[in-house]
Amino acid sequence: MTWDALHSSLDISTLHRHYHAGTLSVTDVITAVLERIRLRGKDHVWISRVSVAEIYQRARQLDDLHHTADLFGRYPLYGIPFAVKDNIDVADMHTTAACPAYAYLAEKDATVVHRLLDAGAILIGKTNMDQFATGLVGTRSPYGIPVNPFNHAYIPGGSSSGSAVAVATGCVSFSLGTDTAGSGRVPAALNNIIGLKPTRGLLSTHGIVPACRSLDCVSIFSLTVNDATKIMAVTIKYDSDDPFSKSEADRQHPALLPVCRNFKFGVPDAASLTFFGDVDSEQCFSQAIVQLQALGGEAIEIDFSPFRRTAELLYQGPWVTERYLTVGGLMEKTPHALHRDVRQAIETAYRYDAADVYAGLYQLKTLQQETDRIMRTIDYLVTPTVGTTYPISDVLAQPKITNENLGYYTNFMNLLDLCAIALPAGMLPNGLPFGISVVALPYQENTLFSVAEAFHRASRLPTGATQQFLPPAFPTALVVKDEKYLRLCVCGAHMSGLPLNYQLLECGGRLWAKTRTAPHYKLYAMEEMKPPRPGMIRAENGVALDVEVWELPIEKFGVFIKKVPSPLCIGTVALETGEPVSGFLCEPFALKNAKDISLLGGWRAYLKGL
Repeated sequence: MTWDALHSSLDISTLHRHYHAGTLSVTDVITAVLERIRLRGKDHVWISRVSVAEIYQRARQLDDLHHTADLFGRYPLYGIPFAVKDNIDVADMHTTAACPAYAYLAEKDATVVHRLLDAGAILIGKTNMDQFATGLVGTRSPYGIPVNPFNHAYIPGGSSSGSAVAVATGCVSFSLGTDTAGSGRVPAALNNIIGLKPTRGLLSTHGIVPACRSLDCVSIFSLTVNDATKIMAVTIKYDSDDPFSKSEADRQHPALLPVCRNFKFGVPDAASLTFFGDVDSEQCFSQAIVQLQALGGEAIEIDFSPFRRTAELLYQGPWVTERYLTVGGLMEKTPHALHRDVRQAIETAYRYDAADVYAGLYQLKTLQQETDRIMRTIDYLVTPTVGTTYPISDVLAQPKITNENLGYYTNFMNLLDLCAIALPAGMLPNGLPFGISVVALPYQENTLFSVAEAFHRASRLPTGATQQFLPPAFPTALVVKDEKYLRLCVCGAHMSGLPLNYQLLECGGRLWAKTRTAPHYKLYAMEEMKPPRPGMIRAENGVALDVEVWELPIEKFGVFIKKVPSPLCIGTVALETGEPVSGFLCEPFALKNAKDISLLGGWRAYLKGL
């Protein structure tokens, strides 16, 4: 593995492979990150940055942990650089929400930031945004307009504009945004990256300046789907300091769909599907539908009108009064402290009284029933993330209509408490990216990740605005783990289609992923066993081996283990991501006369040679 300080990918898998192999230190990565930011010049991505001295001190502390046992298990984001939107608190840094008159010095980290730092991540700084997270355009900030890396004349998308551009340009591995109306998905689409909007309440919003507090959620920008799952796995946890946080009792645990096949996805009906005259985006969406069908999906046209009616409630209904709760005092005292477009949007709160709020809630309940019936007939809803994008000049000339158009496919999401992931889906003839959103019922993130990972790989696009492509495939981590199942790594006769696979199936096992181990194992053929079995051991001069990871119901695990004959045993196996999982190993005494087949890379390759 070689490392190019200016061009190599910062995705988590790539960095962890280098860290694991010792070919890269955290200090090396930080040096590269700071140089990349310097070369970007004045791109208006950052509002404030952690001092260089503090960043290097943090990097050296992490480098000192390099030989810690189970390093990536204890620190799943070890040495990973990230950024946060500047409405998210970081201790001893100012939170501005892109409004200097509002700024305050945060006393402690927001809960999500604290969890990321505990997981070994390195904060680089706080990013630019549409003021008070009000807007989807990225032009509503006194700190300038973050530069769209694909075309400087076009908007970067908002409100989490700087967070998206920082990831797309390879200046950080991931970033946090917030999403109330689409702020975690629109910038992802316009920057060719992943944008994850989880179910409300799964990630704490404690320590975050609210837009609409009852609707807000933290969003995740990343280069890969797998990275988004890792980040969510670190940050998902009940937070007693956040009254909107979902407790364990409230959460559901959906089954993972490990293979994309036989799924149904809804697409908006022809009367609702619009691209605002952008025929190139329309063509890209049609191609995305074909790609989903090739992955095993069945497209079903659905009535999109109740979703649209829900979307209209967000800014044309009483929920805008929630935005007033945050900034009303400042707006009354010093109205010109607010960006003109933000102030005009929030001033509409004056139209509504308490009766309007209840009328809006009643209307929403009716719409939730309509949309829920539709969502339960499909596995996913698939829409363009945006129907079109705009040059900065168009947005400045027509701020209201362009912002509304950008939210056409996003504004309904949090009112209905759905979860979604925005995915790159192609490049337009003008060089700008196009993206789709895959949407599911609340708590269905696990199922989203399955189809999202497959679609993103099939797109064969570079990540962000870099020239780097996706790293080799490895398992997409379950975020909401099903506590009724245990994972087991199998390396031989228990793999899919091989003679003993039936034992897993009889116990209710399900395939989680086809993957590889970390490069620390040797594989031997024990041909005297019936059927022949491989024996896998950990070794200093080992290699990475092809394996499968299965999930077994906990109550059946003991039944299965009873069938494991000596000298095989169950121990801990490190996957290529560094993640530990229970798995088949072999007692070394039995390998004295066995054949070393390690260089073949796995048991299937050995069987092909028989």
